[in-house]
Amino acid sequence: MPSNGPLTGLKVVEFQGIGPGPHVAMMLADMGAEVVRIERSGHQPMNPVVERARHRVAVDLKSEDGQAFVRTALKHDDVLIEGFRPGVMERLGLGPDDLLSANPALIYARMTGWGQDGPLAQAAGHDLNYIAITGALDAIGKRGELPVPPQNLVGDFGGGSMYCAMGILAALFERTSSGKGQVVDAAIVDGVTSLMSFFYGQPHSALRTVDRGAGLLGGAAHFYRCYTCKDGKEISVGAIEPQFYAELLQRADAPDHLREAQMDPSKWDSYAEDLADLFATKTQDEWCELLEGTDACFAPVVPLDHAKDHPHMKARGAFVEHGGRWHTAPAPRFDRTPATIRDSVQDGDAVVARWSEGG
Repeated sequence: MPSNGPLTGLKVVEFQGIGPGPHVAMMLADMGAEVVRIERSGHQPMNPVVERARHRVAVDLKSEDGQAFVRTALKHDDVLIEGFRPGVMERLGLGPDDLLSANPALIYARMTGWGQDGPLAQAAGHDLNYIAITGALDAIGKRGELPVPPQNLVGDFGGGSMYCAMGILAALFERTSSGKGQVVDAAIVDGVTSLMSFFYGQPHSALRTVDRGAGLLGGAAHFYRCYTCKDGKEISVGAIEPQFYAELLQRADAPDHLREAQMDPSKWDSYAEDLADLFATKTQDEWCELLEGTDACFAPVVPLDHAKDHPHMKARGAFVEHGGRWHTAPAPRFDRTPATIRDSVQDGDAVVARWSEGG
């Protein structure tokens, strides 16, 4: 299916990787970019959702033919995405100095955990390790317990792919005035640190703290946490503002004493016990009937496999059935140039041939 998304006409070469790199390429492809994915021979897609909308081609990067193919592609390319350890592309003769000399307008995006330099740059690691040194992991979990890994959302995707994509788009915009490409050093440790800006900038207090399991947003407040219902399913409440808190208590028919001293941390534990007892008296569906869609700041906790069935998600079209499986819909949305979900095709060599002919 052809695309008329906002990045239609953008040429991207993605080197096969894992985690945030493929997610960057997916987002660009969803927006209309033509992404050629350089893969190892025999590779089979690990994740057909994240690896959608690619023009795949198997290339031996150490062979003369493979090198020639890649150089041809990158001579006519707008964006390169690679996620190898620092120095790997240079040893292949495909580092920024070599490629930018052949294509000075190339945006060379390097997606790593530790960054291109620093004492840990050559060390192995994963999402959990990267967020561990930023202060983010230390803040997530219950008081007196070990930190809880937030899947790989905070590092790989929040501080990784989203910042890499932002860097690519910023470099493309700058290129419109300078005509020059540049290297985008997208390090997860940098991105996650930037994500923590809100916490670094706010005054430190009992309410505003990143101490584990404490503070208004850390899971200590009775009005900003999750509860278990009568049927074992869960709900979330986030009624921070006084008027929303009052509506939550009124609609839930909560005990009167909970209306006093909402922002007193010394009351939070006992108040949480009271709300836990209250929410255990009804099923999730019953609480949804009472609270969902109101200003009580309420939502059910929905398992991943069932998210597509929630009425709001269905109305928004947040999931799309394509090719016999459910996909996450492209985001954000554009009113004139909507993004589309497309299949991956094993035609990367033909696409590069067209690029080299000016197409």
